[in-house]
Amino acid sequence: MNKSLYDKLSKVCKKESPADLIFRDAHIFDAYTASFYDGDVAVKQGYIAGIGKDFPGDTVIDCKGKYLFPGFIDAHAHLEAALVPPNEVISAAAACGTTSFIVTPHEVWTVAGKEGIDYLLKQSEKSPANVFLMLPYCISPSLSEGHEAKFSSTDFFSFLKNPRILGLEELMDTRGVIHSNPVLWKTADGAESKFPGGYSSFLSLNSEDCSLLKLQTGQVPKDFSYTLDEVHAGMHIHIKEDSAVHKLETSIQGILSKGIDSRSFSFCTDGKKVGDILREGHINHLIRRAISLGLPVGKAYQMASINAAECYHLSHLGVIAPGKQADLVLLSDPKKVDIEAVFHKGKRVEKKEKYPISHCPKELKKTLHFSPLEEEDFHLPIFKQNSTVIGIQEGEIRNSRLQVNFRRSNNFDPLENPDYRKIASISRNSGGKRMCVAICSGYPIRQGAIATSLSRDCDGILVIGDSDRDMCLAANELLRTQGGVSVVSQGTILFSLALPIMGLLTDCGHEKAEEQLRLLKEKLHEMGIGTAMDPLLPLAFLSSPSIPEIRITPRGMYVIKGAQSRLLKQ
Repeated sequence: MNKSLYDKLSKVCKKESPADLIFRDAHIFDAYTASFYDGDVAVKQGYIAGIGKDFPGDTVIDCKGKYLFPGFIDAHAHLEAALVPPNEVISAAAACGTTSFIVTPHEVWTVAGKEGIDYLLKQSEKSPANVFLMLPYCISPSLSEGHEAKFSSTDFFSFLKNPRILGLEELMDTRGVIHSNPVLWKTADGAESKFPGGYSSFLSLNSEDCSLLKLQTGQVPKDFSYTLDEVHAGMHIHIKEDSAVHKLETSIQGILSKGIDSRSFSFCTDGKKVGDILREGHINHLIRRAISLGLPVGKAYQMASINAAECYHLSHLGVIAPGKQADLVLLSDPKKVDIEAVFHKGKRVEKKEKYPISHCPKELKKTLHFSPLEEEDFHLPIFKQNSTVIGIQEGEIRNSRLQVNFRRSNNFDPLENPDYRKIASISRNSGGKRMCVAICSGYPIRQGAIATSLSRDCDGILVIGDSDRDMCLAANELLRTQGGVSVVSQGTILFSLALPIMGLLTDCGHEKAEEQLRLLKEKLHEMGIGTAMDPLLPLAFLSSPSIPEIRITPRGMYVIKGAQSRLLKQ
């Protein structure tokens, strides 16, 4: 805060000049103590100038019988997971009271590098919320993955000078930690002055290692006892509740059953679709559910505000106090969390607020560069009876390594092995045909194939099917649309969702995108995929070489066990 602003706030606080906005007679939530007290809140130039009584002001909002809370904070978000440009997600969530986002643009960084990060920063620059970014420690947990680098170390460290980039997140290379990978440690050392964020709980980095590395955040795994170990080591835990993964109930039950303080926990949506935000809410939905599960009201609102602010050292956010940014949420019932009004920097956020955004650079609309494929590229000879199979588990992003005996042949045929399908991972940036073909189970698509460019932590596209012809056609359709999802059956393209922005985002709006996703589920249900299964969830993580037990990348199949990863010879 500069002296000029301080002087203006001081005059309002002393009632020597009028405030821009007064919240009169509000029940004010004190996030420091998780309690309420009554008073007026005076706002000047986007900051809280004072709390008390009888401030003069230009605009007065009568808050009698209503509750005033600090703006909610989403502690960990992947905006690209919504499949729409970030402005649509931010606008929908801000109307629900979320005025700050901590964004980890993992996929954007992986496929578009510097240009992708610039796009996110510019898109959110004038949004009705504070949008901060956390950069991933490295593009991939394995330097042998062969991703086509979209950034340089100069780009990386120049980004860390941006005040909107808070630090590093998503440490997945535990092998690099254990074996002292110089690139990883150079990254960590160069960002020492920034916030050292968290890591994947799927990997075997114990809480003591996390503490020694000064890693400060983690996400709730399946076993809450592991979460306790992280909390004991001084870590801050994000409780995730998004469109596909639901950890809130088990987390709140764990906190209550263990009788532990909730100040080491905050809420995050990770990757929530815009339609789900409009239907049920954003962070306000998590607050409501947490209270219904028995968490005290004050504790729930702390987890939505001050906890995350203190975690990321955002001292100007998360509380209602003089000198803090005027991000405020007005409610009539703290338990129902129905939003009456939202204010960002002292200005009201409209329900469907439109804000100026930058246009997408043309280079981000052409990010798939591989040669058109032919049926023969998907041939898979079986030279030995005992073959490795990727076992997909419904509703899970973990998978299993299976060993199955198949008849030797020049080309594996799923039609002769009805419980199994072919799977291929294709480099999207090789300029040629760098790809790996293997066998999988647990994704029972019949008489066709699906292809997607939504591949977490791997710069590639993924195809699953029971026909080489259909797999080839589905992959080539993605080349035509420059990314998205395609479904093919018996030589005919049944469905195509174009995601031309980096192969991750649509440019047609969330309503059309979500209608397309509904049609996708219908088509896949007709082709054998169960209605309870999110058809894209397992595909998105099948190439992520950080999650046990086996993954497929354009370079081959990797077996992940603990902190070890090895490339299988086919």
